Amino acid sequence: MDSIKEKMPIIIAVIVAIAICGIAFYFLENYESVYFTQIDNTKIQSISATDEMKYEYTLDCYNENGNKKEIKFKTSRELKEAAFLMLEVRTFGVHSWKEVQANELPEKVRTALNVE
Repeated sequence: MDSIKEKMPIIIAVIVAIAICGIAFYFLENYESVYFTQIDNTKIQSISATDEMKYEYTLDCYNENGNKKEIKFKTSRELKEAAFLMLEVRTFGVHSWKEVQANELPEKVRTALNVE
């Protein structure tokens, strides 16, 4: 009986540590931010992949405040030159992307990309 009482603080500490790690992982995986970019097909690289993603872009992207970040993302095809994209970025990379029109870009992004 005494050995269980002696080990109880360790058991509680392990349970708390596992709970904290689980919560941290949940928030890291579900943290999402949005970036915008313009396709530049000189920045595409063909990759040998076992899945359907055959190309990788490395582009300068901007959040709604105009802050710049270089982001890499993979696609299954070459994208339309000069198209605007909205990227949903999670902790571990680009989760999804979609093409948007110039008038859908935030003002600071339009300025950073020199869009009139």
